[in-house]
Amino acid sequence: MEYKNIHRDIVEGCLARNRLAQQKLYQLYSQAMHNICLRMLNNETDAEDLLQNSFVDVFTKLHYFRFDSLIGTWIKRIIINNCINFLKKKRLKTVEMDERDVAAEIVDTSDWKEIQLSVDRVQEGIQRLPEGYRVVLTLYLLEGYDHKEIAEILNISSSTSKSQYSRAKKKLREILK
Repeated sequence: MEYKNIHRDIVEGCLARNRLAQQKLYQLYSQAMHNICLRMLNNETDAEDLLQNSFVDVFTKLHYFRFDSLIGTWIKRIIINNCINFLKKKRLKTVEMDERDVAAEIVDTSDWKEIQLSVDRVQEGIQRLPEGYRVVLTLYLLEGYDHKEIAEILNISSSTSKSQYSRAKKKLREILK
């Protein structure tokens, strides 16, 4: 079986409007997708609402899925797009920077090893970041997008994405100290 065909039977069941298949798809991906929503939105109620609305989108748009990627990757993209749209409606705040400013914002992380970190403490620190910082940091560090992709998603420049990421790391380090 090809890797991208994992869960194909479940997807096909969902396309046939099989409620058990829909429930199975939701069970397989809802927790991971909830975590993404929570990291990006920093609000449990908003995360839960967006997750539910996103799965409605998943089931209504499933006929567009062509098995060119993993179903989880496709769902994740819907979730992230919906999070970004939600944040844009709330006016995601970022600071526009040019390339010269980015170089000045690079943070030396060599002393990070000295900070005793736990997963819970880091998650709490990320939640305390300003919205623009948190979103860019989450997309870059946790979701694996590059700055060009983040710039396109958020409709900002690559240098702004780099700047926000750099500032987020600096602010997170201050929070964790």
